[in-house]
Amino acid sequence: MDEEQPKLFEAVDPQSKFEHFLKEKYRGALAQLSINGEKSIQVDFQDLYAYDSQLATDLIEKPAEYLNHFNNAARNQLAIEDPEYSAKIGDSLIVRIVNLYEATPIRKIGAEDLFKLRMVRGMVVKTTVVKPKILKASYECLRCGTRVEVIQREGKRIKPVKCSNPNCQRAGPFRFVPEESKMINVQDVWIQEAPEELPAGQLPRSFHIRAYEDLVDKARPGDLIAAVGIIEPLEIKDTALTFDVYMIANSITLLNKEPEATPTSEEIARIHELAKDPWIHQKIIQSIAPTIYGYEEVKEAIMYLLFGGVPKELEGTKIRGEINVLLVGDPGTGKTQLLRFVQSVAPRGIYTSGRGSTGAGLTAVCQRDPDTGEMTLEAGALVLADRGIVCIDEIEKMRPEDRVNIHEPLESQTISVAKGGIVATLNARTAVLAAANSVYGKYNPYRTIFENLATLPVTLLSRFDLIFLMLDKPEKERDTKLASHVLQLHRKTTPPPPIPQNLLRKYIAYARQINPELTKEAQERLEQFYLQAREKALQRGDELGIGVRYLESLIRIAEARARAALRKHVTVEDAEAAIIIMEKSLRQI
Repeated sequence: MDEEQPKLFEAVDPQSKFEHFLKEKYRGALAQLSINGEKSIQVDFQDLYAYDSQLATDLIEKPAEYLNHFNNAARNQLAIEDPEYSAKIGDSLIVRIVNLYEATPIRKIGAEDLFKLRMVRGMVVKTTVVKPKILKASYECLRCGTRVEVIQREGKRIKPVKCSNPNCQRAGPFRFVPEESKMINVQDVWIQEAPEELPAGQLPRSFHIRAYEDLVDKARPGDLIAAVGIIEPLEIKDTALTFDVYMIANSITLLNKEPEATPTSEEIARIHELAKDPWIHQKIIQSIAPTIYGYEEVKEAIMYLLFGGVPKELEGTKIRGEINVLLVGDPGTGKTQLLRFVQSVAPRGIYTSGRGSTGAGLTAVCQRDPDTGEMTLEAGALVLADRGIVCIDEIEKMRPEDRVNIHEPLESQTISVAKGGIVATLNARTAVLAAANSVYGKYNPYRTIFENLATLPVTLLSRFDLIFLMLDKPEKERDTKLASHVLQLHRKTTPPPPIPQNLLRKYIAYARQINPELTKEAQERLEQFYLQAREKALQRGDELGIGVRYLESLIRIAEARARAALRKHVTVEDAEAAIIIMEKSLRQI
């Protein structure tokens, strides 16, 4: 390094500086490219900034020029490290910049960001099909046969102004020669602001990203990504004074975790301290929607939904770990408030109403983009909440044809799309908390739950692990306590919940990383209950019946209870608690 240091300071052109940086920091990474047949090298921006802050700043301010220098430097350095692979890929090697110091909020991107290198974060909501794009168009002069190459920009194809042959130099006519033109793959991606980043009362905004080459098909609807690229205007018309902006992506990184739900080391210590409390489950229940009085059984079911069971894959068959809960009852009993609370406390939560939800709004839809005319794949709530929770209010108000679309994601946790040239299977590994009102307005206790929910088919109800009624029954003692609770809320004298909401959110995210296993004793107890419950259901001729799904539900609930206590094994106590809540649910349906 000491011998090379003078050379570094002597180097005044950016390309030489980039070459020195790559030789010092990324020599091994360049040598490894041929192993995986890669044509791009990922460079951490913070490494570059630590090495030469001015060079990194220039890259941010003049990205088009400096990325070109960086790419040339990488190609030169690859020729030194691996001449054979360098000759094979030619000028295809591209430097991908990742991990800028901060992301620019989507809603704050403006004129000052044009032609600068920026990083944006968001959830992919829509993608187009991958198509070839002309990078360098080849034309044949029909007068003399000379081939003329024209570098293409964004927008419409550019034709030659005149023939390059000195003896011709005519202004055409020209014939486009596609087989001799250089083309690359391109895909348009739209991301949306994450719900937790939204200012109060604001609708989420979306942002257009254009991906090329090895970045196409890297992200699917529902993925959380960080994209680094150059902000450019989108096809400015001659007479236009305003225009839309978009990003030409240099890199796309998939983000597996929600950063705001990741606890700090101090919070992890606090979480472990809470988990040691023998009353931890009761404390969690008391911390769920503390403004709503009572409904401990419902809140217990919600606790299991929040923590979830362990997903499994056995011989190619996937068994979901997510727990689905349906709340049925009278208007004004707090169902919507419970849904809103779950949406806010879940590491990734989305709230939607059945009244305004179509099949596309919940699942996914292929539609033609009105601006480009291309078919796009747009994700619905179940895809956007992948690995999270979807709260569906007034599910009974969806149209029957729309409700059919959610059968697949509720059980198999995927959404299949085949339309307009787009064939895709999207992940919808989502727990569902749904609320429904009776078709009679107020729940009719003299009718079965299936009659009260006449618009919901039995096949849909069977996909919910737990179903609970929330009825507004006049009871003097309970009404007195409820009135006292509401008055305390208004006087702000209600004691705080045992676990603050922000800590509970991180507790849930942390606990979901644990995958508890069934002990032999817990397994035997669940099996015993399942066989007894199945026999009783057959004798009664229950409309919903007791099938293998109920045994799987019991296992999920027991695993969720073990997770809530940060345990690696499911105990008999967890199995008993799962049985008790399942019996309470079965008695109500």
